[in-house]
Amino acid sequence: MAGRIGSHLDANGSATATVPDLTSVSESETLRVALATTGRAWPRAESRPSVSPSLGAASARPLAARPNRLTCTIVACNEADRIERTLRSLSGLVDEIVVVDSGSSDETVALAERYHARVVPHDWSGFGPQKRFAEDQSSNDWILNLDGDEWLSDKLRAELAALLAKPQPPTRCFRFRVRIVYPRREAPAPFAHYHKYVRLYNRTATRCRDSLTHDEVAPTQDIVQLHGAILHRSYRDFAHIVTKTIGYYQLQRKEGVVPSRLGALRLALELPYQFVKYYIFRRHIFGGADGFAYACALAMGRWARIFILRGW
Repeated sequence: MAGRIGSHLDANGSATATVPDLTSVSESETLRVALATTGRAWPRAESRPSVSPSLGAASARPLAARPNRLTCTIVACNEADRIERTLRSLSGLVDEIVVVDSGSSDETVALAERYHARVVPHDWSGFGPQKRFAEDQSSNDWILNLDGDEWLSDKLRAELAALLAKPQPPTRCFRFRVRIVYPRREAPAPFAHYHKYVRLYNRTATRCRDSLTHDEVAPTQDIVQLHGAILHRSYRDFAHIVTKTIGYYQLQRKEGVVPSRLGALRLALELPYQFVKYYIFRRHIFGGADGFAYACALAMGRWARIFILRGW
């Protein structure tokens, strides 16, 4: 922080003194003390420099010099407890952040604006249509598609910085591993299961699906798999797993998803089958008590889906 303030003052042509370590004080107080060391007055509000939150540049190459200008699109609603980590992970990596907000009543919008995101209000229209609307708001054709409960791992940040420094054909898309982070945890469990999704692409070549319940991007023929991961804390707590999955299955019913045949055997076996699938084959067994609770909650949701799709 002190380095940024010092360079700002130098750019105005004033002599600078050594600025003390101010990492433990607020940004406004940091600027006030830095100005005091040079004998300058506290400027009027309209002329104060903007001190932006930052994790440091992902690459030494300036963004303006990169051949591929990139917009990160984020769809959000009431994500104040999670979106800041998303925004911080983008620092020094993207040219623009567009947040499409569907009516947040918390500090989501204020946080997004603090990180210089352009916030566009838009009523919720379903997963695919909302993300397609976000794509349309971008000033650039290259899109990095994230949710407000996801963030980039350090390994992925470095990987993206390297590939963005080189020209990329517009027909190429990039597929990421998306790893789940349990509620109460800061990192994925060992051997955590992951899904693979296209999240970096050129909107002139491909787009998000126009589906209420699916927001995947159709891969192009030229697809590159990246090694770094997007980290995804999809659920705030284990009760949220149940409410969120039920809401998702209700959207599936609205979209007209046809339930499969129902028999007594399926009713009896669906719950244990889904538990084994999540706990063993999707490796939540390595998540300890959290992994066990997670597998139970997801299995219950899949069992409830039988009844939700039938409108019971």
